[in-house]
Amino acid sequence: MIWKSLFNAVVRLAHILPSLAAPALDLGLTTQASDKYVFAHFMVGIVKDYQLSDWEEDMTAAQSIGIDAFALNCASIDSYTPTQLALAYEAAQQVNFKVFISFDFSYWTNGDTAKITEYMKLYAGHPAQMQYKGGAVVSTFVGDSFNWDAVKQGTPHPIYALPNLQDPAEASTGPAKSADGAFSWLAWPTDGGNSIIPGPMTTVWDDRFVHFLAGKTYMAPVSPWFSTHFNTKNWVFICENLPTLRWEQMLSLQPDLIEIVSWNDYGESHYIGPYSAHHSDDGSAQWAENMPHDAWRNLFKPYIAAYKSGAKTPTVEADEVVYWYRPTPKGVVCSGDNLSAPNGADMLSDSIFVATMLTSPATLTVQSGDNAPVSIDVPAGIVTSNVSMGVGAQSFAVTRDGQTILSGQGGLNVKDSCVHYNFNVYVGSITGGTTTVYPINTDP
Repeated sequence: MIWKSLFNAVVRLAHILPSLAAPALDLGLTTQASDKYVFAHFMVGIVKDYQLSDWEEDMTAAQSIGIDAFALNCASIDSYTPTQLALAYEAAQQVNFKVFISFDFSYWTNGDTAKITEYMKLYAGHPAQMQYKGGAVVSTFVGDSFNWDAVKQGTPHPIYALPNLQDPAEASTGPAKSADGAFSWLAWPTDGGNSIIPGPMTTVWDDRFVHFLAGKTYMAPVSPWFSTHFNTKNWVFICENLPTLRWEQMLSLQPDLIEIVSWNDYGESHYIGPYSAHHSDDGSAQWAENMPHDAWRNLFKPYIAAYKSGAKTPTVEADEVVYWYRPTPKGVVCSGDNLSAPNGADMLSDSIFVATMLTSPATLTVQSGDNAPVSIDVPAGIVTSNVSMGVGAQSFAVTRDGQTILSGQGGLNVKDSCVHYNFNVYVGSITGGTTTVYPINTDP
């Protein structure tokens, strides 16, 4: 009954606030010329201590690169879900951002139709609710067998259901037919589920979704990485060039919608948001703390703009280097880990990855540890290159017409020893001739 009491409290609060009572569609966002939007998957389950300001900071950072809304992944079992959803909607309204609920069916069930309907009744008409094609967007993680008809009938405001389907063929059979489209979670090289296959990433799953959806809305996933090291899941997908390759695929495919996986899922190492000091740690600090991914936002920004404009290539407005690499070579045996190296580790390459963002052609030079410097001529635009990993410091330089225009050291030295396996990556950038250091918030 705790959940019901909290939910009722939020409902009462919603009726007090005039802004929540407005049933009319917010047409401001839906009039975007291209009707193409980019969302980011946000794990509500790890932010039980978030305050309004935390939400606003994350949303402002997301807005700055063109993200339109957060998909708020929430569980039925968390007592703070009603509180944090209310804060998220309030913060989004304050900063002119959008949000929508993504019911995590690792916890929700088909028997929760009434609860799900109550949430949609509460938020579908909220000024900060993401609207698409005249309806309030709602999504899921899994939840393939949920029938949306009852929720639609029980919610006065129109809703637009884009559930996650594990098998795209489900779009044309069974309960998924009640949805308005579908969201794919298959953002990494896989033959389905969590199976690991050699890269590179292809659009085979996107093509299947588009085929089976037969004209319904397809929300495609974009993710830069996936590595996890829990007892119950211990694997790494082969996605080393994925930060740019996946976006190139999106510019070619031009799906209806895109959802970035993720903003803050530290446990699976695919976060692009800041490493928040106010999240609850599930043990992932072992591989995510002091491993910033902020520079991937710099890399994503021109791709997001290109996708929304329908362009096939991104426009680079200033020279920049974004790099990412693991802290150790894959063969290093860690001294104090109770778990083995993650499944898939043997398929990885020991490489330093560098995305050059150039206004005109130049030469990239990378020195990895004690390895000899490697120089690569790269064209204008965004290109990902890689060099063999060497133990020690990492240095990067870009020269053009005989002059060094960018140079700097990587933010992490590669080591040949470790206590725990870490197949996450350190991500950094170099702009204007200096290395950008991404601070880790260590406030209590």
